[in-house]
Parts: sequence; C-alpha cells; structure tokens
Amino acid sequence: MTNLLRYFTLLLILMALSTNAQRGTYYYPQFFRGAGIFGAANESMHGYVNKNAGSKDFFNPVFTYYYPPSHISREYFSWGAGIFAEFLPYDKLRWQTEIEYTHKGAKEKEVTNWFWGTRNGSFSPNTYTYIQWNNFLKYFFLSTYNGDFYWMAGVRLEYKLSQSISAFAPISSSFPTIWFSGDIGIGHEWAITWFRYFHPFIEGHWNPDIIYHSYTDNGYNVKSRNRTFELRLGVIFRPKGRAIDDCNAPKYRGVEF
Repeated sequence: MTNLLRYFTLLLILMALSTNAQRGTYYYPQFFRGAGIFGAANESMHGYVNKNAGSKDFFNPVFTYYYPPSHISREYFSWGAGIFAEFLPYDKLRWQTEIEYTHKGAKEKEVTNWFWGTRNGSFSPNTYTYIQWNNFLKYFFLSTYNGDFYWMAGVRLEYKLSQSISAFAPISSSFPTIWFSGDIGIGHEWAITWFRYFHPFIEGHWNPDIIYHSYTDNGYNVKSRNRTFELRLGVIFRPKGRAIDDCNAPKYRGVEF
C-alpha cells in the first residue's frame, strides 16, 4: 500500500510538472498547412484485353478477333512536375490538392501480320500529355527524429493535352480527353529546413486507371488500362503556427523611449 501511494504521488508530481511546462506560448494548427512544388520521374505501361479473342476461328478468321492481341506493353519512362497546397487543422490528417503537368504512355510493337501475330522488330512509344487536378487524403503515421512518414490516397482528374500514337491506333488514339485515375502513395518529409520554413520530401506513387477504357466501334471489343509509377522529389513551405500566449505571463513590450 505504501509503495502504491508513492507511485501515485510521483505520478501527480510528473503531471504537475508537465502542466507547468506547457504554460506560456504554444502553437496550434491552422487550416492552411503549407504549399510546395515537386518534380517527378514516371514509369508507365498499358495492358490490352481483346474480348473477341475467344471467338477466333482458324477457318474463318476475323480481323478484330486477332487485332490487337491481348498483351502488356513495355515500360515507358518520362517526367512530370506540379504545385500543391495542404490543408486541414489536424496533426495527422491533411487534404492535399495539386495541379500537375505529366506524361504517360507505353512502348509497343505494332503487329505486321495479324493472323499469325507477327510483330514489328522494334518498340516505339504511344505517348500522352496530361494536365491533372489531384486530390489526396494524407495521413502522417510515423514521426522520427529525421522527419515524418505519411500515406496518401486519392483521385487524379486528367485532361489530355496531346498524344502521339505509333501502334494499335484504333484503340490507343481513342482514349478520352477527360479521365480519372486512382492513386496510393507513401512519402517522407525531412525535419531539416532550408531557409527556416522549407522542408524537402520524397514520395512514391502507384497510379492505375480505376476502370478500363473500352473500345467497341467497328467490330472491336477491346479494353485497355494504364498503370503509372511516379517518384517525386520536392519541397514544401510550412508557415509558422499561430501562437497563443498565457494571459498571466509577463510580455516584453520592447524598449520605451
């Protein structure tokens, strides 16, 4: 019983010290949490599924049953860049909204003999340029001495600015001008600062189409989907939190002349 009383007394003392230590000036979060820029390296590909392929007939071949063949393309490497802002007055949960200029695509070999499936000898890219409006929920799950780790999940609304097609043109040129895709990412923001308020960060993103593009004109029945990996490096400006002062604490008003 005596030991229990001692532990209880020690706990009260520690709580009192903690309370006193928190008096004075402290900072509370505000709705606007920061803004930044980033550059990105992209790796993307396309997957095609010819839903007519199950109806192939060797003695009565139909072009659209063979072309394009179901396949996964080679990876296409490119880049992107963007600006963003971060909001919500919570320590762990944030909303991040972005405008990004980016490139996606795939390296393909065009088919030269559709019946036998013979392909061209070299790969050439199908490329697409987009402007995106991205929105993420951002959850900080681990804080360390070196910085903070966080998850990101959201949706990208995409507007196609241009395209360059080298293979499977009936399908690959039909991708819609306005589209959307999903995104899951993980990132790390370093605790170090540049010029006091700027924090560097790194992020990795998995950005697949949520649903397939479907093309059913002129006897085709093909669906295709893009998958992009994105590696980002950037910097975020974090403003100083607004302060609340203990009204009982003396305040230095400066030298009076």
